[in-house]
Amino acid sequence: MAGKLGNITFYADDPPALARFWGAVFGYPEATWDEPLKRELLGSGLTEADLAKRGMAEDPEGVGPRLFFHHASEAKEGRNRLHLDISATPGHQPTHAELDAEKDRLVALGAEVVRLVDQEWGPWPETYFQMRDPEGNEFCLQ
Repeated sequence: MAGKLGNITFYADDPPALARFWGAVFGYPEATWDEPLKRELLGSGLTEADLAKRGMAEDPEGVGPRLFFHHASEAKEGRNRLHLDISATPGHQPTHAELDAEKDRLVALGAEVVRLVDQEWGPWPETYFQMRDPEGNEFCLQ
C-alpha cells in the first residue's frame, strides 16, 4: 500500500497567525476550532492554551493541501530544507503582470520578497520570486 500526504506541518512562533496567512495564500476560509471538534479536543484533556498553540489551514473541497501549524520550541535558524512552490496562476504560465500582482497580494498579507529570479534553466525560462512568510519560512511564487 502506498502512503498518502496527510499534513504539511510548520513549526511557528504564532501558529494561528501563520495559519491565517497560509490560508489566505491558498484562498482557504479561516480555520478555527469549531464545534464539535473543539468540544472533542477539550474533552480529551487538551486546554484552551493547547489549542492556542496550534493552527490549521484546510481546503474545504479537500483537493488542496492541508497545512498544520504548531508552536516551535525555539527560534527558526538557517534556511529551510524544504519549501513550497506556489503557482501564481494555476493551470497556465503567468504573465509578468500576473506574477507581480500575486506577489503584491502576498506581500499585503505579510510575505517578504527576497529576490526575483529571471533566468534560463536549460532550454526553459525560469521566472519566480523567492519569498518568506511572516515567520521567515522560505517559499517560491512562480
